Amino acid sequence: MSLVSSVAPKEAERLWSECLALIQQQIASLSYKTWFEPIKAISFENGELSVQVPSQFFYEWLEEHYYVLIKNTLAQIIGGEARLTYVVIPPDEEGATDVVPLVQQQSIHVIAESHNGKSPGDSPASSKHDNLQPVKTYLNPRYIFNNFIKGDSNQLARAAALAVGNNPGGTSFNPLVIYGGTGLGKTHLIQAIGNYALENGKSKRVCYVSSEKFTIDFVDAIGADTMRDFSNYYRSMDLLIVDDIQFFAGKEKTQDSFFHTFNTLHQEGKQIVLSSDKPPKELRGLDERLISRFQWGLTADIQPPDLETRTAILRKKSEDDHIDVPQEVLDFIAANVTSNIRELEGCLISLLAKASLENREINIDLARDVLRLVVSDVRSPINVEEIQRLVAEFFDLPVDLLRAKTRKQEIVNARQIAMYLAKEMTNCSLKTIGLHFGGRDHSTVIHAYQSVEDQLKLDTKYRDTLQSIKRKIENTIR
Repeated sequence: MSLVSSVAPKEAERLWSECLALIQQQIASLSYKTWFEPIKAISFENGELSVQVPSQFFYEWLEEHYYVLIKNTLAQIIGGEARLTYVVIPPDEEGATDVVPLVQQQSIHVIAESHNGKSPGDSPASSKHDNLQPVKTYLNPRYIFNNFIKGDSNQLARAAALAVGNNPGGTSFNPLVIYGGTGLGKTHLIQAIGNYALENGKSKRVCYVSSEKFTIDFVDAIGADTMRDFSNYYRSMDLLIVDDIQFFAGKEKTQDSFFHTFNTLHQEGKQIVLSSDKPPKELRGLDERLISRFQWGLTADIQPPDLETRTAILRKKSEDDHIDVPQEVLDFIAANVTSNIRELEGCLISLLAKASLENREINIDLARDVLRLVVSDVRSPINVEEIQRLVAEFFDLPVDLLRAKTRKQEIVNARQIAMYLAKEMTNCSLKTIGLHFGGRDHSTVIHAYQSVEDQLKLDTKYRDTLQSIKRKIENTIR
C-alpha cells in the first residue's frame, strides 16, 4: 500500500484497525488485550501514524517486546517507510502529553482502570455485612507497596495490584491472578493489595488466606456442622485474597465450595485476588469451571528479577536494617544469586551475621565465603563497562570509541557486539545498556542485537569471533 497524506482521525483509525487485525493473529489473546487494545489512533499524515498510549513504561515495553512485530505490520499495511509516533497521555493527567517518536509503545492500561470514578462505597457489600463478626485479616503489615521493589520482571503485576488496591471490584481485573516461581514476591504483592485497601478505606472486610487454611476451615466446618457460618463468613468479604491456589488440586469438595464462594463474590462486585505457581490454564487437578473463572480477569506473572532489581532489593534491605554494605558487595551478591528473592535476602542476612559474629569487615572476600554455601559456582560480577573493555581489547581499539558517535565500520561492528553481549550476559535493561554507550536510545540496542543475530546466522567466522570474545569474558569472571 502506498503512503497517504491525511490528518483525518477516521483514516488513522482505519489504518490502525487494519494493523491490529494482523497483530491479533500473531500473539496470545491476553497479550493483545493487555498491550494493544488500549492504544488509540490519533492522526495520519505523510506516512506518520500517531497513536495515544497511557505511559512511558508501556512504550518501553512494546519497544522491547513487540518492536519487530509492529514494524513489520506497519510496513505491510501502510508501506516500508511508515513511521509510528506515540503520544503519552496518562489517564489521570489530563493535559500534559509527551510525544515519543517512531516505532513502538503502549500503555499499561491497568493504571487507567484504577481511576474509573468508582468509590469503595459503591460496592453493594460495603455496608451489607457491617454487623457481622470482625474479620481477622491475616495480613502481614510489612507487606506493602512501598517496600516492594519494582522492576521489569514484576512491573505489570505490581501496576495491576495497585489498580486493584485503589478500586477493589471496580476494575476489569477481577479476579486478579498473579503467578510465578517460589520466592519471587507473590505473597508480598497480594498482601500489599489488602493492606493498601484497608489503610485507604477502599474495603472494610479484607481477608488473606492460604489455600491450605481455606481447606482446613472447610473440613472443620463439615465436622462441626457449621457450613452455613463458613460460607457466610467467606462470602461476606469485600476483598478475598487466596494464596497458592494450586494446592486446591485434587480436593474436589473444597473446590466446589470455593467455586460457589467465587461466584457469590464476583456477582456482588467484590474483589478476588489469587496467586499460583503457574498460569490458570496450566494448573492440573482443578475443576474446569474454576479454571475458566480464574481466567475472567487479568493474569499477570512475576519473573525472576533482573540484575538491577536484585541489587535494588539488597540495597533496600540493608538500608532497612541500617547496615552500610559497600555497593560492590551488593553487586557481587546480586550477580551470583539469580533465581530467588528469599535466597537473595537470606544471603545478605548470613553476610551480616557472619560479619558480626566473626568481627570481620563486610567486603567481597566475606561475601564469597557466604555465597560458597549457597551457590556452587561463585563468579565475580560482570558489568557493561567490563564487557566494553574486553571487547575493545579484543579488537585492539580504545574503549572510548565504543561510546563515541563515530560510524566507522570497524567501530560499529565492535559496538554492536558489545551491546549484544551486554544484553546476553548482564540482565541490564535496554535503556541502561544504551546509556553506557554514549547515551544511545534503547531502540539502538535492539537494532544492534538484531544485527548481530542476523550476522551469526550467515557468517561462520563472525560466529567464531563472537564465541571467542564471550569465552574471554567468562574466563575473567570465574
